[in-house]
Amino acid sequence: LANYTGLERVGGVGRSGVVHRLDKETSGLLVVAKNELTYSSLCDQFKSRQVSKVYQALVKGDVSPLEADIDAPIGRHPRDPKRMAVVSTGRDSITRYTVINRFKGCTLVQLKPTTGRTHQIRVHMASIGNPVIGDTVYGNNNPKLNRHFLHATVLGFKHPSSSEFMEFKSELAHELEDFIKTLTLILPY
Repeated sequence: LANYTGLERVGGVGRSGVVHRLDKETSGLLVVAKNELTYSSLCDQFKSRQVSKVYQALVKGDVSPLEADIDAPIGRHPRDPKRMAVVSTGRDSITRYTVINRFKGCTLVQLKPTTGRTHQIRVHMASIGNPVIGDTVYGNNNPKLNRHFLHATVLGFKHPSSSEFMEFKSELAHELEDFIKTLTLILPY
C-alpha cells in the first residue's frame, strides 16, 4: 500500500489488490494485482482452477502411502463455527500429497490442492491423522515452533496481458528451515 498509490481500491473495499488468501500463519507466495483488469483476470483463473499451487508442510507421524489424493468434502465444523472439518455436507475438496522426507515422528510433504477451501490443507491432513506440525487449531501444537509449518512454495498462472504461463517459487521461511535442521532424518523413507 505504501509503494503503490491506488492499490487500496483494487478488488473492492478491503481487498487492496489481494487476489487470494493464505492462512494467518502460512508463509510463502501471495498474488497482489495492481489494477482492476489484472485483478479480474487472476481471480477468474483461481475460480476456474487454472492456477498451479504447491505447498510444503511438515506433518505429524508417518504419512502413508507415499503419494495419494485426499478427496473429502470440507464445510463448517458442526460444533465450532470458527473451524472447518471434513463433513458430508461440505464442498468438494481435493488435495494431492507426495512424501518428500521422513523424520523421526513427522513427515515433510508436498501438497497440491486442486480446490481452494478455507484451511483445506490443514483440515485434510488432520483428517488422515497427520495434522500440520504447530497447528493449534487442528491438533498439533509444538512449543518449539511459534506457527504452523505450512509454506506456499510455487504459484503459477497465465499473465493477464500476454497469456504467457508464469511460475514463481519461494524457498521455505527461515524459521521453518531452522526447525527442519533440528529433526532426525530417517533413511530410506
